[in-house]
Amino acid sequence: MSLRVDFGEADEAGRWHAVNDGVMGGISKGGLHAEEGLGVFAGRLSLDQGGGFASVRREPGDPALGKARGIRLRVRGDGRTYQLRLRTDRLPDGAAYRARFATSGEWQTLDLTWGDFETVYRGRRLDDAPPLAPQEIRQLGFLIADRREGDFRLEVASLEALA
Repeated sequence: MSLRVDFGEADEAGRWHAVNDGVMGGISKGGLHAEEGLGVFAGRLSLDQGGGFASVRREPGDPALGKARGIRLRVRGDGRTYQLRLRTDRLPDGAAYRARFATSGEWQTLDLTWGDFETVYRGRRLDDAPPLAPQEIRQLGFLIADRREGDFRLEVASLEALA
């Protein structure tokens, strides 16, 4: 259970890369940067040109998540709904396990257990997908796709394995 993302580390923000709706013609902008020891996932969501999502992803390294019960997040958002997304090699390209969480403008500690994740492909639920195998997680990330245009900001103080 060694997964612990620390945005105080000099190179942590550089491990995250953006995948926004430009991959399908949209014009949303989003990315992650470090700010005073926090990870800040921020940008602007646009529904123009078939768009509507922004995301950031990172390889978990050697998370050893097989013994964890899930993932604990310490976040402060802007009142919008975000997703924590996990990817494994068991899923086809473009599919992910997601857990949605609403933000309130206040700091929240969220314990997302493996049962909180559902399998989706381009926003649609996949009922016949294999169950999440935590020891096989190859990528984790945040996504916003709440169908509301405008600026967004999610501050992440910590992301770690849930014992």
